[in-house]
Amino acid sequence: MPKQPAFPGLRDAMKKKQTRRELFLAEMDVVVPWVRLLALIAPHYPKVGPKGGRPPMSLEMMLRVYFLQNWYALSDPMAEEMLYDSEAMRRFAGIELGDDRIPDETTILNFRHLLERHELTEALFAEVNGHLSDNGITLRAGTLVDATIIDAPSSTKNRSKARDPEMSSTKKGNDWYFGMKAHIGVDVDSGTVHSLEATTAKVHDSRVWDELLHGEEASVWAPSGHVNMPCQAMDKGYVSAEREAAFTKDGKVWGVMRKAPKGGKLDPIDEKINRVIAMVRAKVEHPFRVLKRQFGHVKTRYRGLAKNRAQLFTLFALGNLFLVRRRLLA
Repeated sequence: MPKQPAFPGLRDAMKKKQTRRELFLAEMDVVVPWVRLLALIAPHYPKVGPKGGRPPMSLEMMLRVYFLQNWYALSDPMAEEMLYDSEAMRRFAGIELGDDRIPDETTILNFRHLLERHELTEALFAEVNGHLSDNGITLRAGTLVDATIIDAPSSTKNRSKARDPEMSSTKKGNDWYFGMKAHIGVDVDSGTVHSLEATTAKVHDSRVWDELLHGEEASVWAPSGHVNMPCQAMDKGYVSAEREAAFTKDGKVWGVMRKAPKGGKLDPIDEKINRVIAMVRAKVEHPFRVLKRQFGHVKTRYRGLAKNRAQLFTLFALGNLFLVRRRLLA
């Protein structure tokens, strides 16, 4: 656990008011299942320094710094800078100026690469969801399905003189976007993300439909776009009808938005059904709001899908804890 503040942090400890950052970190310090997550990473974390040199940084310190990076959208160099600049972040990471080493940007980078190499961010996501399930928060009664576009830098003014080849363009409404998509399956009761997939932006939402369902749902909710696969070899309506028939044969609820026929108007009954579905589906927007507004993840940070996909698992795991923190604290 982090060390108690010594003399360098005494003045900060005497403050009469906590900042929003301090309050946020204090809450997350309590709700993160540290023991479970550290046990997951420990078998892959080096026990000795490179070439028999200085021992590696504390695993818990590095995990805490990694979480700080994701909460505050920090690059590796900026994460190092903030550890020198912010007493609240140092205290959260268990660092005291003057008597502890502060991880530099290379050490922070290497830790992130270790998590990516062993696919540990996906395991962290699963472990957090297991923790929520053990606390009776996720009930798995129904799934909300949706996707969001995450922009990638479109400029070619970089070292390679080219855009990221693993990102692509897609049109939404009248606007074009370049980047990737995060597809999520959300628990209808708790609003937490239980499944996640990442694709390039041009991949239609319906292509990852099956990956987002856990198979135990009594209901599924989605916008109409999820069932209209852009495939010339199939009729779009048939694809929708096929999935609906397969899902509802046991009396399950098919909460996919109704869509007007081409060139026609939506039936008034279908309009009413869509309003009910929209009220249920509103909860699926909460994880995206946390991702983009609370954590500031509005653009991809790395090149390639694999690294960005790995980060998304961490972000949504932390987002789940943030969304239900009041229940966990209670």
